[in-house]
Amino acid sequence: MSFPSPARRMLLVFGVLLLIAPFVSTIAELFLALWREFGPSWCATPELRAPGNDASFVCVQVFRRPSLSLAIAEAVVLLILLAACYPAIRWCLRPLRDLVPVIANVGPQNLGHRLKPGPGRDELTVLGRTIDEMMDRIAVGYEAQRRFAADASHELRTPLAVQRTLIEVGMARSLSDDQLALLTAQLLETNERNERLIEGLLVLSESDRGLLAHVPLRLDRIVAAVLDAHRARAEEAGVTIVSRLTPRLVTGERVLLERLVVNLVQNGLKFNRPGGTLEVRVGTDPALVVENTGDDVPPDEVAALFEPFRRRSGRRIDHSGGAGLGLAIARSITRAHEGIITASSTGRDGLRVQVTFPAVGNDTAGAADD
Repeated sequence: MSFPSPARRMLLVFGVLLLIAPFVSTIAELFLALWREFGPSWCATPELRAPGNDASFVCVQVFRRPSLSLAIAEAVVLLILLAACYPAIRWCLRPLRDLVPVIANVGPQNLGHRLKPGPGRDELTVLGRTIDEMMDRIAVGYEAQRRFAADASHELRTPLAVQRTLIEVGMARSLSDDQLALLTAQLLETNERNERLIEGLLVLSESDRGLLAHVPLRLDRIVAAVLDAHRARAEEAGVTIVSRLTPRLVTGERVLLERLVVNLVQNGLKFNRPGGTLEVRVGTDPALVVENTGDDVPPDEVAALFEPFRRRSGRRIDHSGGAGLGLAIARSITRAHEGIITASSTGRDGLRVQVTFPAVGNDTAGAADD
């Protein structure tokens, strides 16, 4: 689609106005002469004779100030030119108006529509390319949201179907105490899974909306508190936690940063092996590194780990399951804090996750109380 340049049209209009401008006085004189020749006269006094006492005010002023009539004629000519500029301006802006219905018709049903303005460098072509690039980003986001909604629906449908089946079984016949206890345990487990999924969805939605507060926080203290809370769980699983924490400031929300660290630590514990290690480091760049020993992750599968509801089928020492949102939430929280999160295979057995945050003043200085 080719777009005529509004700038060229405006340049043409301005050129015409510049050509007409020197002739405004000549046109005004011609207009005044025609008025005197054919138009009604406001002063019946013969030429070169002073108006009498019964002459009108206009007649007296024109006689005293001969240039007044010319000034009025020039003003009229300028007003006529100004009125003529309105359709000229609309003509200049017509290419922009032509874009309105094209953009207005874009919706979820045709997110693939593009203007395709071509390789030009004029302002409207650049605008068209910018709109196409914006539509590309919107289409990617919309498709991700659609896929996420479909995955979430599937994840919710399965446990709800299980709950319904268990309830129907319980209502269909009388159960012994052991059967009733088993049914209750299964319902409780399914309900807990639903709670984890819904909680994960809420956290993911909260992190996607961005930060409501920007408070300087000590990341090393947050990590230390999370590790202390998980040491007992790590001991039960036979995993050794190794930490090297140096003072590091991060601007953001404490709750979201805690959830980020919790998700990475829990993921490192879950996909580990008895006798393995979980190494956590806090520094300047990267700000946070979580490395575990476990199944080696093929490089072509690393990127998919951050997608919602994507789980690897490797060995895990924690078989409690999960919603498949841990690393997706970690990525969303990192982006909300203007950071970058990456994962890579250790090359041996396990996964290394690195989180980089923007520097905040002097990271070695004391942070705000948290």
